[in-house]
Amino acid sequence: LAGGEPQHAQRRSMSKMAGTAVYLKMENCQPSGSFKIRGVGHLCQQVGAPSLCLDPLCLSAADAPCGNAGMAAAYVARKMGLPATVVVPSSTPPLVVRRLQEQGAAVKVAGKVWDDANAEALRLAETEQLTFVPPFDHPLLWEGHASVVAEAAAALGPGARPGAVLLSVGGGGLLCGVVRGLKDAGWADVPVIAMETVGADCFNAAIKAGELVTLDDITRLVQL
Repeated sequence: LAGGEPQHAQRRSMSKMAGTAVYLKMENCQPSGSFKIRGVGHLCQQVGAPSLCLDPLCLSAADAPCGNAGMAAAYVARKMGLPATVVVPSSTPPLVVRRLQEQGAAVKVAGKVWDDANAEALRLAETEQLTFVPPFDHPLLWEGHASVVAEAAAALGPGARPGAVLLSVGGGGLLCGVVRGLKDAGWADVPVIAMETVGADCFNAAIKAGELVTLDDITRLVQL
């Protein structure tokens, strides 16, 4: 269900600045617009007929063009001929809601922030006997995301290996998938540089504390 491989590109300007070859994995070229289709597609194929997906659209009241997990779920459900309901908070931009609906998904608005939408999605899953497809916290999602590394290994060829992998962290699904992929490729010793937005850096806070933590607030959101 993913948009095919390899979608790799070597950036000459970045390579020149870094003093080494820099390759980008062009996941924005996927049919749903992000890497999310890898994990969501894999999970849906494995568990059967999903009819509910939660999208962590916005982690704060700030408007931002998020919605990648919901778009992936809506696309996968349409391809599989299955109904999908995407639960989003009221901070969701109308454009994103419209795009989800254009993919054939029913959109339910619940609460102001992601936690509210998450609670409603879990309630719907239980009361209406729907399959809950989380946006980032599931081993099958990570297994699907691991294909990013498998494709990179195939593109680089035998004997080649990256000096490091740089990625962004939100919910942590991509990070977990890449770590799994590196282990599968025999690259477990390759460093992973995880980047977060200051003001939404829950992973950084958890690493420093040595345990799970909850941020008091999300004070910054990257808009692309």
